Amino acid sequence: MVVKEYTSVVEVSGPLMIVDNVRNISYGEVVEIETAGGERKTGQVLDAMTDKAVVQVFEGTTGLDTKNTKARFLGETMKISVSVDMLGRIFDGAGRPIDGKSEIIPEDRRNIEGYPMNPASRDFPKEFIQTGVSAIDGMNTLVRGQKLPIFSAAGLPHNDLAAQIARQVKVPGKEGDFAIVFAAMGITSGEYHFFRSEFEKTGALERIVSFINLADDPTIERIITPRLALTTAEFLAYEKGMDILVILTDLTNYCEALREVSAAREEVPGRRGYPGYLYTDLSMSYERAGRIKGKPGSITQIPILTMPGDDITHPIPDLTGYITEGQIVLSRQLHMKEIFPPIDVLPCLSRLMNQGIGKGRTREDHRDVSNQMYAVYSEGRDLRDLVAVVGEEALTERDLKFLEFAERFESEFINQGSADDRTIEDTLTLGWDLLSVLPERDLKRIDPKFIKAYYNK
Repeated sequence: MVVKEYTSVVEVSGPLMIVDNVRNISYGEVVEIETAGGERKTGQVLDAMTDKAVVQVFEGTTGLDTKNTKARFLGETMKISVSVDMLGRIFDGAGRPIDGKSEIIPEDRRNIEGYPMNPASRDFPKEFIQTGVSAIDGMNTLVRGQKLPIFSAAGLPHNDLAAQIARQVKVPGKEGDFAIVFAAMGITSGEYHFFRSEFEKTGALERIVSFINLADDPTIERIITPRLALTTAEFLAYEKGMDILVILTDLTNYCEALREVSAAREEVPGRRGYPGYLYTDLSMSYERAGRIKGKPGSITQIPILTMPGDDITHPIPDLTGYITEGQIVLSRQLHMKEIFPPIDVLPCLSRLMNQGIGKGRTREDHRDVSNQMYAVYSEGRDLRDLVAVVGEEALTERDLKFLEFAERFESEFINQGSADDRTIEDTLTLGWDLLSVLPERDLKRIDPKFIKAYYNK
């Protein structure tokens, strides 16, 4: 490793620093920065030209000047020390311990950008993951190795849902629980203490690695936080054979940091001011989920993002939907009705659901029950709009049954306590109880043999 030191800083702009008269500098190279007052900061080369280097400074550019700042180019890319001892530990957004314990003794040091996974070596996700949440397990099943984001909005309880999933997630019949890698970007101190207390009181903290970037931490630091988390997950999954659930929150804050850097570089903006490479950047994180043939471990991702203005067509959820295998959408209307979790199942989707359900995985009737509940709930929701116009008196007896199903589906199936851990058997049994409100002739999406076995007459 060849260290090159320069004092030729010519410009400081936003989170960026420009160093002149440099030689043989590489993209992604780590930079150690020393201010005139002796404070040390870390940066990374964002753009390497013939004789100039643009460096993004993770701790912010406060205190930097163009006369006395020293920049040492370390000749290597940014790496993180990883070890199985990271379980139960809490780090800041740059990977430094903040739990009062000692530094990690590394088993390995890894490039935070990860390494490309050969598509031919990917194993297809097909094992059912039980979250204990009926609206997910029954209607939008999560599969081991899948990436399934949660689309939320300001004020909705996505943090409570994430904490519940982290506590309850498991592969039924398999020894051991999931280990969790939790990365928070731009969350408040209150949210951080909520997650920590939730994990501590349930004993889940001992199997969680946390990377925390708070709202008052440097914005630019948020760019490396998910990379640190995913690199740790890859080590635990593919080297230690563990099943890892990665929870990333809030991806919107991450994208805002990207936009800040893009604006500082005076790049031509894309949609709503976000950089044109937003899709590529997000995919580099999302595609680090999966399974590798011949290795027992897996990485399952649940990214959480808040939709600005509750707009699902906003660039962040829009591009995320193209990359991931579905989405879980939280509803403000259901939240106002005090339903938790307020999951609106109609716009939700799990593209890998069919691979993880059925005989030998969940239960043979799962697909049919899910399809039938979707159909009846959708029609029941449409009937609510009709009632607002003509009143319930104008509805037929069949319409009233569908309307009753929609109400009970929300209040009994979707709604459950944050400590309510339902098995898949509980979820499907509850589904049959609700479908039994309808006469058999209206269960057109269910195989007659399942009606005969499970219908409550």
